[in-house]
Amino acid sequence: MNGQRVGYKRVSTIDQNSARQLEGVSIDKCFEDKASGKDMHRPELQAALLYCREADTLICHSMDRLARSIVDLRAIVNNLTSRGVAVEFVKENLRFTGDDSPVAILLLSLIGAVAEFERSMILERQREGIALAKAAGKYKGRKPILNPSRIEELKRRADSGEPKASLAREYGISRETLYSYLRVGPKGTNDATAQRDPCR
Repeated sequence: MNGQRVGYKRVSTIDQNSARQLEGVSIDKCFEDKASGKDMHRPELQAALLYCREADTLICHSMDRLARSIVDLRAIVNNLTSRGVAVEFVKENLRFTGDDSPVAILLLSLIGAVAEFERSMILERQREGIALAKAAGKYKGRKPILNPSRIEELKRRADSGEPKASLAREYGISRETLYSYLRVGPKGTNDATAQRDPCR
């Protein structure tokens, strides 16, 4: 039985480009999130998991595009392979089917753990840099992800009754950030964006 080749792409913000992910890879259908990989609560990821059927293959550019933590990575792979769906990572040149050898399972854990560790080190350096900049009086906070005109547009659409979850996906922001924008408006954008998770 031949299944479909289902692609999954992820970038952290709406401004990032996913064009090079899965470039040249043959796929039948693709799902793409513009969201943090800090957890599995991503609309297109959930849609991809629901879409996949037995004999299908879910294809990702790399492990860190599918998940940021080793716990989430293993949970997603195990969920899919237990349903007869293979998982393929292009960058790592690895494929998991559920009948994997102990070595393959070890590689999944090791590579995923290294990626998670690298990410935690980046965040730690970021926090240290911010602390040093604050001590020197040079830290001005994060730049707003949306400019004032986009925030006003967002508020108008929210006030007109458009679903907030859909707006958050379209604008590439978390729901928490969306609600912060709706509360404070353009003049308070620094307060709003300060609440964004550094993983995004």
